[in-house]
Amino acid sequence: MSKFVNYVRESYYELTEKVSWPKWDNLQQSTMIVLGATILITAVVALMDFVANGAMKFIYSLFA
Repeated sequence: MSKFVNYVRESYYELTEKVSWPKWDNLQQSTMIVLGATILITAVVALMDFVANGAMKFIYSLFA
C-alpha cells in the first residue's frame, strides 16, 4: 500500500510543480483552432457524403 501512496504523492507533486500548464489565452486560442478544424472537417465529410449520395442515386436510376 505504501508504494501506491508514494505513487500518488509523486504524481501530485509532478502535476503541481513540474508541469507547465498553458495560460488562459493560449488555451482559448487552441480551443478555437480545434473547433474550427472540427467544423471544417465536418463540412468536408458532409459534402463528400452529399456528392456520393447523389452519384449513387444517379447510378441506381440508370438500372431501375
